[in-house]
Amino acid sequence: MNSSNATPARDDDAAPAGAFPEGWYFVSALASLRRQRLIEKVWLGQEIVAWCDDEGTVCVAEAYCAHLGSHLGPGVGGRVRQGCLVCPFHGFEYDVTGQCVATPGAAPPTNARLKVFETQEIAGMLFAWWSPVGRSPQWRLPELEQDGWGGVGFRAFRLRSHPEYMAENAVDVNHLSHLHGYHETHPVGRVAVDGAHLRSAFDFKRRGRVAGLWAVETSVSAVVNLYGLGYSFVNIHERTIDVHARFWVLTTPVDVTRTDLLLACQLRPLARPKRAVLGLRFLPVGLRTRLYTQFLLNGQARDVRQDLPIWSHRRYTPRPKLNRLDGEIMVFRRYCRQFYPGDADTAAREPPGRQSGRSVMA
Repeated sequence: MNSSNATPARDDDAAPAGAFPEGWYFVSALASLRRQRLIEKVWLGQEIVAWCDDEGTVCVAEAYCAHLGSHLGPGVGGRVRQGCLVCPFHGFEYDVTGQCVATPGAAPPTNARLKVFETQEIAGMLFAWWSPVGRSPQWRLPELEQDGWGGVGFRAFRLRSHPEYMAENAVDVNHLSHLHGYHETHPVGRVAVDGAHLRSAFDFKRRGRVAGLWAVETSVSAVVNLYGLGYSFVNIHERTIDVHARFWVLTTPVDVTRTDLLLACQLRPLARPKRAVLGLRFLPVGLRTRLYTQFLLNGQARDVRQDLPIWSHRRYTPRPKLNRLDGEIMVFRRYCRQFYPGDADTAAREPPGRQSGRSVMA
């Protein structure tokens, strides 16, 4: 196992160290990638680049040239020309399969290839597959119909934590009342696991303000779908105004201590809201939909800001002392084991958490 991808060692009372969880992780919004043409970033402890050719085919690859190891990112001088990534050092060109297809003054070496990552595009977002043991994708993310849905809004955070902590909120219904102030919160049915898919459902009510002005209480049904620890997709039905929304909670390790958290939200157009909400019904459909998308994102971002110090200062507890309302936590822990294939001992016991002791937010 590559030591640069390993979680630091833990205390004797904690789970063993292990690699980043296997799965699909966010890379970029496609609109941003197409606008910039070439991006570079640190992603699961690796330098990567992403670009697309003239037909829109996307490539995500390690950021180093197969020739003499030059970085290929735009910060060093890498560029895209006629759909190919051009190395700034000697001009080697790579197509979106990662193959070197041209070099100045000579035939390209047939064995010159970039390491590429398999990708999926969901609702205008680009994801790539990562495995600590080099396995091909073990599952696919579900495709989502875009007809009848509005644009996707985003909120981004960076913190010191581990994706497993954030994914655990999918089954930790009890914290919604105590930490976030929801009320009449209760699970609907039991948590269900089918391979890499975990489903959890719950209802709740909450109070908030639209645009900081209009007070509204919402009654919500939420169905959470985890597909690994980096991709959480939530179907929301807000019954008071009759809003149908999609939420994504996307966690992507930057390195062994830092994680990027991206919130994304998408609504069906609010053509006939059930309540006026101090004028909401009288706004144009597009404007009221964008406004309510921001309202929902603001509420989700508020919750995340309350979660941040918890996530950033937790210590992994392999044998938690649970009460009768916490039974689904262990269902989640067992679900997580499959995403650490590189450490047989970890898989047989408990998954790795973060380094013991306190950490601080980035």
